[in-house]
Amino acid sequence: MIQMVVTTRNKKKLSEIKEILKGIKVGLSSLDNYKDAPRVLENGKSFKENAVKKAVKLARFTGELCLGEDSGLCVDALDGAPGICSARFSGRDKSDLKNNLKLLKLLKDLPLSKRKAHYVCAVALADKKGLLGVVEGNCSGLIAFEQRGSAGFGYDPLFYIPKYKKTFGQLGEKIKHKMSHRFHALRKSRLLIEKYIEKQVGN
Repeated sequence: MIQMVVTTRNKKKLSEIKEILKGIKVGLSSLDNYKDAPRVLENGKSFKENAVKKAVKLARFTGELCLGEDSGLCVDALDGAPGICSARFSGRDKSDLKNNLKLLKLLKDLPLSKRKAHYVCAVALADKKGLLGVVEGNCSGLIAFEQRGSAGFGYDPLFYIPKYKKTFGQLGEKIKHKMSHRFHALRKSRLLIEKYIEKQVGN
């Protein structure tokens, strides 16, 4: 079976990716299996650029098919921030809680109608020969006035879906994994992975 390395050490992110890609005929592992893997500096100007950097650099290092992923939250009222800085929004001592509290503080005087936001996820695939493709997915919502729910991670307790009148933190995996930015990006990447498998089996 072809092995694919998900270029993350974030266990919650890995769990989501495994769940969404369930049934695909590859063996999935993470950077936890490669303790000496080089650190990839995420200094790209877009989610796609960062995802490509991760996939290409770590595919060269591992010699395996690699999936690089970069994602974040873009808030209209903040001109797209935190964007590619989503994970480190609150600075050096970052945490999901600190990031969420900073976001709430910045939006504290705005009504719900002015709190539009969208999640973005870019997924890149590469093997030791180079980049195979990169895709992107989005999911739109609003920023709630307080954190609600404990499911998911990152900004999920604040990311409010009007259709359900709940945040991702309240909705949980069953619904989130059928509509999230990561779901849309990974669904597109699934086609790339399946084409890659067919080509390798054909050889």
